[in-house]
Amino acid sequence: MSTEPEHGGELIPRPQRTPDALRVALARIAPHRLAEMEQQKNEAFALAAEHDTLGPLHGWMNLWAREVEVERRYDLSARRRAALDTLHHTSDRADPAFRAAMDELHAVEDEATRAVSG
Repeated sequence: MSTEPEHGGELIPRPQRTPDALRVALARIAPHRLAEMEQQKNEAFALAAEHDTLGPLHGWMNLWAREVEVERRYDLSARRRAALDTLHHTSDRADPAFRAAMDELHAVEDEATRAVSG
């Protein structure tokens, strides 16, 4: 019996949009990305303090809500992996495959952003 969800399936339910919930979700589905998340959180806090604004914290939250959405959904993570694989094997930016892969990455990010914003 496979533990991989069917195409379009979710690895976990969408977490609440709080730092703790996003961290717990990421730990379950992509623990290798926790250090990246923590580093970016620290950078966002430093910028927020330096400029006396919450903008960097909102940006961090939006970014990681989107990243968790991609990681938790098999369809989005598979599309992103395929696009990244194409980019890693296409060195010529004029190659139509390069442009198509970049467009696909943007489409994945847009879909994930819409899903967590609505």
